[in-house]
Amino acid sequence: MCPAKVPEGAERGWIIPIGGAEEKTDGPEILSRFVELCGGAQADIVVIPTASRMKDTGSKYEKLFRELGAARVDAMDFDTRRDAHEQSRLDRLDAATGVFFTGGNQLRLTTIIGGTPIAKRIRTRNAEGVHIAGTSAGASFLSEHMIAFGDEGGSAIAGSVRLAPGLGLTNRFVIDQHFRQRDRLGRLVTSLAYNPFAVGIGLDEDTAAFIAPDNTLEVSGSGGVTIVDAAELEFSSMDLVDEGQPVCLLGLKLHMLTRGATFNLHTRRASAGSLIRSKE
Repeated sequence: MCPAKVPEGAERGWIIPIGGAEEKTDGPEILSRFVELCGGAQADIVVIPTASRMKDTGSKYEKLFRELGAARVDAMDFDTRRDAHEQSRLDRLDAATGVFFTGGNQLRLTTIIGGTPIAKRIRTRNAEGVHIAGTSAGASFLSEHMIAFGDEGGSAIAGSVRLAPGLGLTNRFVIDQHFRQRDRLGRLVTSLAYNPFAVGIGLDEDTAAFIAPDNTLEVSGSGGVTIVDAAELEFSSMDLVDEGQPVCLLGLKLHMLTRGATFNLHTRRASAGSLIRSKE
């Protein structure tokens, strides 16, 4: 699927993938910033807990966002693909200023929501200015190219990762989450060996990439964001090796970003951002 076209005179909403395990009680920087983007005291947020099999996931985020000052928060779960065709749910999204996907299993999101009117409406609403966030599995789901599952470790290994179609808000990046905590550099790099066009974004826990309408990514939270840029890839042995063998990749560019640092997904230029200003 393709990202929805931004209407003339409009501005795309922010896209906010979160690495999982975001702080929820003691100074919840990431979630507070999301609520402010969505309108603060006028924020109207729809929480989609479908990735999770825990029945109280939606209600927990409802309570949390209300405590952070949002005016209205509703959890909208989907048990079957038929649910994702209901007009009342589409109408509810039309009123929202923000949508939040919880963690769990990203394949539940693709199999239940992918290719449905709900998925199309969320893409359209983002193009119209609604902000879309997701944590953990919800973060992986946001882009067109999604890591469904893969092996942990620091090396690129042929066949070690499986990709699936995601929500399709953008085709500019591939997300991996719980990145440093679960040693996922290898599977992110392997995914780029299949698709060098995309930028690889590895999100540590309690860390988010706030991606503005101009495609500038700014890091928020207590951890780091690993950017893997394969735009200048010189050589890949992916087509020469058997499954389970290491892959030779030459010309990858790597950036390690922390709070306040930025990366432009269009120009592919990184900046220390507010880290420099804080020293002046």
